[in-house]
Amino acid sequence: MGEANKVSPIKNFFAGGFGGVCTIFVGHPFDTLKVRLQTMPIIPGQAPLYSGTWDCLTKTIKHEGFRGLYKGMAAPITGVAPIFAISFLGFGIGKKLQQSHPNERLTLLQLFNAGAFSAIGTTIIMAPGERIKCLLQVQQASTGPAKYAGPIDCIRQLYKQGGIRSIYRGTGATLLRDVPASGVYFMTYEWLQVALTPENSDGKLSPLRTMFAGGMAGIANWIIAIPPDVLKSRLQTAPEGTYPNGVRDVFKVLMREEGVRALYKGAVPVFLRAFPANAVCFLGFEMALKFLNWLAPSL
Repeated sequence: MGEANKVSPIKNFFAGGFGGVCTIFVGHPFDTLKVRLQTMPIIPGQAPLYSGTWDCLTKTIKHEGFRGLYKGMAAPITGVAPIFAISFLGFGIGKKLQQSHPNERLTLLQLFNAGAFSAIGTTIIMAPGERIKCLLQVQQASTGPAKYAGPIDCIRQLYKQGGIRSIYRGTGATLLRDVPASGVYFMTYEWLQVALTPENSDGKLSPLRTMFAGGMAGIANWIIAIPPDVLKSRLQTAPEGTYPNGVRDVFKVLMREEGVRALYKGAVPVFLRAFPANAVCFLGFEMALKFLNWLAPSL
């Protein structure tokens, strides 16, 4: 990525895990605002719970303190290292499968395909983690006692309600979001890294260039991902039986009751989060990759 075309999926795995941890610490507060805006109930004749991103932020801090912005973080922190590790591993494998020799530079379409391939493996871990995270995030301190005491209690209650299928609700919607978005994500990062690197570059890591490319990759990812993400969040936080046909029912109800603009609810915190979180992610990834290349150059 940063310094050579030769791909090491194993190094991608460990470096991706480190980059993912960096992402969560920077991005989770924005994610909480996004989920709350996407899932707030619409009651005819009543003002919405939040008028926008700033109102959601101030009300969350007022009622729950800054810790309220980090609700549900235990679930992604527990899963984020393997999720990002598997994502970067999948991208590395996807690239390697398309290379005819180790140092071949791939086309943009091939990079997109490798990125899309990376999303398949992450969904197995991400879907239940996303469901738990969203359910914990939508709990409002101002609307009564919390239904779930934490991630473990949430898993226990979900399993009691509907078994493993309840825990994995939203898997199809997660794939619908992540396959095209991941393709655009990695393709944009690799393209910008090449486009911004001077021809006489000595191969040294450029933090500013890496952060800019990573941040823009995050923006590109979410331009594609926001509509299916809204559908996923609503499906995963709805009571059992609300949407018997899954994401199709969510889409029909949303279009009928709120219109196409509802597909972009939560867009402001998403884009506020996307640049810094992914800038830090790719910087962490490239730094970890540098260290692993120094530690085990032949791997």
